Amino acid sequence: MSLSLFLEQVLNGLQFGVMLFVMAAGLTLVFGVMGLINLAHGSLYMVGAFACAAVAAATGSFWLGLAASLAAAALAGVIVEIVVIRRLYTRDHLDQVLATFALILMFSEGTRWLFGSFPLYLNTPEILSGPITFPGGFQYPAYRLAIIVIGFAVAGGLFWLIGSTRLGIRIRAGESDREMINALGIDIGKLYTAVFALGAALAGFAGALVGAIQSVQVGMGEPVLILAFVVIVIGGIGSISGALIGSILVGLTDTLGRTLLPLVFSTFMDNSAATSTGSALASMLIYILMAAILVFRPTGLFGARS
Repeated sequence: MSLSLFLEQVLNGLQFGVMLFVMAAGLTLVFGVMGLINLAHGSLYMVGAFACAAVAAATGSFWLGLAASLAAAALAGVIVEIVVIRRLYTRDHLDQVLATFALILMFSEGTRWLFGSFPLYLNTPEILSGPITFPGGFQYPAYRLAIIVIGFAVAGGLFWLIGSTRLGIRIRAGESDREMINALGIDIGKLYTAVFALGAALAGFAGALVGAIQSVQVGMGEPVLILAFVVIVIGGIGSISGALIGSILVGLTDTLGRTLLPLVFSTFMDNSAATSTGSALASMLIYILMAAILVFRPTGLFGARS
């Protein structure tokens, strides 16, 4: 493998990882603060992608589409939290799983009714449509590089929000002792709605960013949701730092595994067998990584120890 190909795959893994972080950060916030298992988080990812594609197609502006993805996903999150989710806080996790699974079906059929079954396509903005050339002649797509920068900017914004703002103090207090924060006169219902809307907006934003790389279609959020759960299990439930480290580990492991393992197997197999064997093993790597981490850190890398 050449150095340029290796660097390209590292950056692809980093881009995949930060996209997973934007998705998983909202999921870990909701679970950490509310104790809610939200299987419909992937549907909010899909809502953001479709909102971005529809608005960009209508206006010709990707940036307006990106703003629409945040607004649409946050609004959908507020409606879902008020109508459905707030009735589940005192219920057990099985009820939460069943209710949010029903939301997946409703979002999927509603999206299919609005946009049809055929995928939509997003064009990257003109300013980010070409490659960026690094010293030595190595080139990498500007849009993918922008996703990496945006992902780390989102991470920095979340660290600032959680650590340095009044809302962040309330979120941390609500995660630690929700009865006490309610007793102090803070409306826990409004706090939960705000946290759920923030998580939904992050999911929709991730969907919009990825929509310009792959097609926007019904059901696109569920595979990413599975990986987001892997990320928060690896990083530790409720930890933004854990979500960031876990997402980068998953992104690099998955991307480099799919590139390097077929090359390794090709040294003692024919190319077709090496490709199929390497790809099959690569798809298992992130789960092997998760299992290995949980053996030594059952609560995840940054999870609170019991």
